[in-house]
Amino acid sequence: MAGLDDYERYLEDEDELDNARFISTTYKSTLDEPPYQFVNSDRDLTLPLQKHKNVQPLYESPEDEISLRKYIGASVNLVSLITENLLCHPFLVLRRQCQVHHAAKKFHIVPVTLIPVIVHLHQRQGVTTLWKGIGSVLLVRGMTLAVEDVISKFTPWPKEINAKTSMKQFGQHLLLKCISIATVVPFYSASLVETVQSDIASEKPGIFDVFREGASRLLSWSVPQKGRMLPIWALVGPSISLGLSKYICQLFVRGISTRIMCRRVTFYEERKGARTRDFAAQSQVIEVYSTMISLFATEMIFYPFETILHRIQLQGTRTIIDNLDSGYSVVPILTSYEGVVDCYRQTLATEGVGGLYKGFGAMVLQCAAHVAVIKLGKWFITQISELLSSKPPAKVVEFYKLDGNKTPAGSATMSRSISGISSLSDELS
Repeated sequence: MAGLDDYERYLEDEDELDNARFISTTYKSTLDEPPYQFVNSDRDLTLPLQKHKNVQPLYESPEDEISLRKYIGASVNLVSLITENLLCHPFLVLRRQCQVHHAAKKFHIVPVTLIPVIVHLHQRQGVTTLWKGIGSVLLVRGMTLAVEDVISKFTPWPKEINAKTSMKQFGQHLLLKCISIATVVPFYSASLVETVQSDIASEKPGIFDVFREGASRLLSWSVPQKGRMLPIWALVGPSISLGLSKYICQLFVRGISTRIMCRRVTFYEERKGARTRDFAAQSQVIEVYSTMISLFATEMIFYPFETILHRIQLQGTRTIIDNLDSGYSVVPILTSYEGVVDCYRQTLATEGVGGLYKGFGAMVLQCAAHVAVIKLGKWFITQISELLSSKPPAKVVEFYKLDGNKTPAGSATMSRSISGISSLSDELS
């Protein structure tokens, strides 16, 4: 009996030793490879989703994913349109005021020098001082689209072009653009006056004053109304040349940037081993960015020519603008240019090459604000779409390389996984 008791005690000692070894091994593996990672937020939780069999497609059908991508692309396009026509108007006002001020001591080629001027203008004239003329600018842009639409309806000239457009149709399209630019020239000049004139030294224009002033300049086609104002026929040629050159350059840059971005997207998807179901959804976002790139590139290239054109358009209008050297006073615009060539020569002689780039810093601020709003709008729209579609966070998808067909079905599955990892962390603690 004593030998049997010793044998049973020996077995119990062996069992305790095996348990101790098992616990030690488990604890050591836990220290070497923790089952979870410390994170800064709940959205950064990394879950072993590939080990779970209870996974379903993110979208009920491929059409839902395609429609969601199209919605994101259309929303980004809308944000870009609003930004270009409304939110960037203050920088347009600063830019034009710098361009037409031939006697300015500060050129404002870099954005930093404009910051104290903006502060001074807001302190002296209020927040709305940089939003003047926005109504006339929108009316002139709408008038341009209306003229193009009317011409395209009464003629076979196409209003829009694509990759299938023939050379004859492209020439007709350019002719349509020339006529629309020539028609809008007097109204554009009147809108220019409203955007640069000072609020404290001039009466605020009415909503439809741009039509009255534009029609007045149009009626005096060959003989200027007053002072040294150049006739419209002297402004039509430079306006058409600049507008058509900018349009062709924008088409060229946009086409190149679109092809480059499309190839990059295709290469990135092929490297991942997948191809998108509908490239049209991504092409909307690509179109927004390519249009933005072409717009910025064109504005930078033709900025000196725009400065010359604005100066001869404003001549003789007796406009008083804000003095952007300090932001406190006002100055009248008194010039005596005989034309485009004379304006170019006088500018180089008195101001140097930098005089052609006055206000370039305002355009840099405009580009930066445009890009920032597009990025912010895209991020905001993407976050909303992820919440509506119960999509897991981007970091989780990237960490586990989840494709569109193997993602959590909804918040219920995700909640169960999170609760499971939470209970595991409680047990380990």
